[in-house]
Amino acid sequence: MIWLGLLTVAIWLGIALGRDGFWLARERDTLPLAEPARWPSVVAVVPARDEAEVIAQSIGSLVTQDYPGDFRIILVDDGSSDNTANIARAAATRPGRLTILPGAPLARGWTGKLWAVSQGIAAAGDADYLLLTDADIAHDADTLRSLVARATGDRRVLVSLMARLRCVSLAERALIPAFVWFFQMLYPFGTVNRRGRGLGGAAGGVMLVERAALEAAGGIAAVRGALIDDCAFGALMKRHGDIWLGLTSRSRSVRVYDTTASVAAMISRSAYAQLRYSPVLLVGTTLGLALTYLAPPLLAVFARGYAQALGLTAWISMAILFQPMLRFYRRSPAWGVALPAIASFYAACTLLSAWQHARGRGGMWKGRAQADLHA
Repeated sequence: MIWLGLLTVAIWLGIALGRDGFWLARERDTLPLAEPARWPSVVAVVPARDEAEVIAQSIGSLVTQDYPGDFRIILVDDGSSDNTANIARAAATRPGRLTILPGAPLARGWTGKLWAVSQGIAAAGDADYLLLTDADIAHDADTLRSLVARATGDRRVLVSLMARLRCVSLAERALIPAFVWFFQMLYPFGTVNRRGRGLGGAAGGVMLVERAALEAAGGIAAVRGALIDDCAFGALMKRHGDIWLGLTSRSRSVRVYDTTASVAAMISRSAYAQLRYSPVLLVGTTLGLALTYLAPPLLAVFARGYAQALGLTAWISMAILFQPMLRFYRRSPAWGVALPAIASFYAACTLLSAWQHARGRGGMWKGRAQADLHA
């Protein structure tokens, strides 16, 4: 038990000192940036499938962007069965900025979202930049100005923001901050933002990409079958220039996850894809999560002596490392103590994701099973 306790403390010491200090949540879009002498043209591409509940807030925030350059919006209605297109049209207080494009039937080898995005990009013409944003993201009026200023002033071919996720319901308060925390652990923003080759990543809700660089990278078709499309896209673009990824409060997800089941559905949609659909990685990840998150509280409660002290030290350490993200989401510090239970929920969702994939239901989104596509 003492050796197990020493191992858990060593793991959390490594997490604290490694991974570019991801847990500090330092990479944010809060610093002022110099504005360009000439504002480039931008086209926003918004894929939407049955988004009647959220599309008005998304489109409404885009059409009112305070952007000095040429800016247009293309909404690709991907076979919606609700009133998505009409609601979007009604929300466009500046109708000249919005074009609604009916989506073509899904092509083989593409995920639904990327197929819709590809159609929007094809209709965007020769815009200097493309803003790829989701239908459930609402933006402050200065979001586009900030994105463009960073892309041009800091010479980044891709600028992506981790939109602030909704954190209102009990399920959201308990589970959403950890979602972003775990994402940062996998894709440390400091590492992603380092110039030159290396780890690439992005957050799919808000991505501003230089059109010429995207074309040089092979276009959106280069990642057409990726279920975790944002990180695949970030990796693609980093091979063709420097990229930047950070936290923001300027862009916010308005999608509601009011139950643990809805959060589980969101996580399980792509969790097994992150493990490359490998049973070996699934077993290893499950055991690793148990060792990292469950062993410390079990030692702290049931062991005695040095083993108990080491387990308590590891448990306190993980709670401390979770605090910056809890502060970002304005949540109680006490949620840090619950991180083992939260991690267990995420482990269960990963197992659920593998089970769904085995049943041919992987990557389920709006009636489509999209996991493990083959061109």
